[in-house]
Amino acid sequence: MGNFPLDDPQKREITNQRSLSLRLNLFFFMSFIVFTALIVRLAILQFVEGPELKAKANEMRYRDVPIPPIRGSIFDRDGETIAYSTSTQSLQFTLSKDYSKESNIPELNELILKMKEGFDTYGDPNIPAMTQEDIWNQMDVDSRLNYGFVPRRIKSGLTQAEISYFMQHKTEFPGIEVVEESIRNYSEDTIAVQLIGYLKKYKSAINPEGGLDYYRKIEESNKEKDEKYLPNEDVGFDGIEYMFQNELRGKNGIKTFPVNNANRVIGPMELTKPEKGNNLFLTIHKQVQMKTEDAIMAGIQRINANASSAVGFKPNAHAGYAVAMEVKTGNIVAMASMPDYDPNIWRGGKISNEEYKDIETRYVNGTIRSVSQKYATKEEQNKHPSSIVYLGSVIKPLTVLVGLQENLFTARTKYPDRGMFIYGKAGSEARVRNASSRANGEITASSAIERSSNVFMAEMVGNKLYMRDGMKGVNKWDDYMKEFGLGVVTGSGLLNENAGIIDYFNSAAKDSLQSALVYASFGQQGRYTTLQLAQYATVLANRGIRMKPQFVKEIRDINGKVLKSFQPEVLNKVKFNDSYWNTIEAGMSKVPVDGFEGFPYKYNRKTGTSQQTVSGGAMVENAVFIAYAPADNPVLAVAVVVPEGGYGGRSAAPIARQIFDAYDAEIGLDGVPKQPTKKMAPVTNPNQNTGNKPSNSTNTP
Repeated sequence: MGNFPLDDPQKREITNQRSLSLRLNLFFFMSFIVFTALIVRLAILQFVEGPELKAKANEMRYRDVPIPPIRGSIFDRDGETIAYSTSTQSLQFTLSKDYSKESNIPELNELILKMKEGFDTYGDPNIPAMTQEDIWNQMDVDSRLNYGFVPRRIKSGLTQAEISYFMQHKTEFPGIEVVEESIRNYSEDTIAVQLIGYLKKYKSAINPEGGLDYYRKIEESNKEKDEKYLPNEDVGFDGIEYMFQNELRGKNGIKTFPVNNANRVIGPMELTKPEKGNNLFLTIHKQVQMKTEDAIMAGIQRINANASSAVGFKPNAHAGYAVAMEVKTGNIVAMASMPDYDPNIWRGGKISNEEYKDIETRYVNGTIRSVSQKYATKEEQNKHPSSIVYLGSVIKPLTVLVGLQENLFTARTKYPDRGMFIYGKAGSEARVRNASSRANGEITASSAIERSSNVFMAEMVGNKLYMRDGMKGVNKWDDYMKEFGLGVVTGSGLLNENAGIIDYFNSAAKDSLQSALVYASFGQQGRYTTLQLAQYATVLANRGIRMKPQFVKEIRDINGKVLKSFQPEVLNKVKFNDSYWNTIEAGMSKVPVDGFEGFPYKYNRKTGTSQQTVSGGAMVENAVFIAYAPADNPVLAVAVVVPEGGYGGRSAAPIARQIFDAYDAEIGLDGVPKQPTKKMAPVTNPNQNTGNKPSNSTNTP
């Protein structure tokens, strides 16, 4: 056989060495690539991703618990306190171990028992005692309601004895801490409570049923720690509390806890204190408001005590409403919806069903919305009018202005008032009568206001407007009404303000254009709120200038610095010839009323007795009254409504007189207070915190 080259041992050795060298080079090259990749990755981890990972690690070791802000206070125009937040001491519990484990249950039971003994021994004996089950539920040891690091409120409103006991025996109660919390309080004098409003829990405010869109929109972007709304935080739900929620709220505080992987607290807490909200100084005057409320309640009692058709009183007056508005500024000095209630019932942000049923007809602001009084049955309730009633004869100054402006007559036109006006087709005529079918004889536009002639308004304005303009007459009438604030919201900004109930369009469609305008001319085709009537009165007093109602004079920070002042705001102007204003003022100055005997100022006024058909077909009469004074330089306008009060001049007017007297005494219709009530010094640094005033209540989750 022949010899092959590969069989040569020397050559075979050389080939093997070359193969091994190639493999070693490939190994070292691959190792270099791997180590290079590792070094690059480590560099990225350290220099690029390191800070982010470190932040995440820190986040895992610490947990933030937001603290609700301290709500700002609400004062009257002179610094008298109306709503404020006070401190209360609460007992809170933080999980320091897993009490759901069987081995820790004996310790938990002992802790609960000792807490109960402390509450029973040192707590307020006038409030229901907490049971062991109550305490266990509040502790939430299974973390069903809260994360493990979130403190649980066991009891609020601790007595001084309870505070001392738990602080002195702190070592016996692991995880227990006495903390200060904020409670909203309202003046015991119940000052304009429906205007001020009330608070509810934020979790209720965002509820799809019964909540408010304002808070639901906040929840959609509820991210920032110092602005984040908390589920158990109290928020404004009506009135001024809602309208100025953002200004009153303040900013959250933060409690930062170090925790382990099981979310148990393992170290001391760091605290960033919450910021107090701003303070509001209202246009409301406390003393004028209180006297207004008293005047309404006394007036209702007087009406019912003297109920007789002979004197114009009816026996079913249950409620009354009044608004006093400064003519030149639009400032609301008093706004009363009576009877009212104690808003402190909302303390804690919720009330029971029984408590709600008790106040359901009293907590709503009847001067801006429809409110019905409480009766034994719904059927009986429907037999009585709500707080929004027909104007009745208080519309007549405006009716005359419309007639003059539309050239339907002149100030000197003589009209033979026979006590009745007949209109309509032969065989289906309709009749309009004066009160008691009284014939006034020959009258002018001015004396038609003075004597409250229905037939003048019906024939000379309503019917003439129909005969000349037809449907355009209804539209013209509507335009005039809205220019004077009737049929549109007043611009107050209050939640759910009613624009009134306009009937003349429906009446024109269902009945006839003629009857719609005829009945509208003497106030029987539109129902309006008391605030609208007050604004309407100021338009008359201002000779055509409609002012926006103002409720807040200033917003100040906790150091007393004025952050914002509210200035008078004109909504619209109506131009009429001065002679037209002179005509209606001459008539308004002579309207006969009760209760103004000896009034030291000239004043213009108009009474109204609006008739309204209720369920069952019965006819009721509502007392309505507007006035402003002094007549030559108007300062204050007042509107009063008493559903089922009878004649406005006999039941509503005396209430208005007391409001004018209260304003004159405290502020002065001529700028000089006559008998001002002695007040506390105005608050210049309203950082309101009145100390540890306990609220005797327990809180459930």
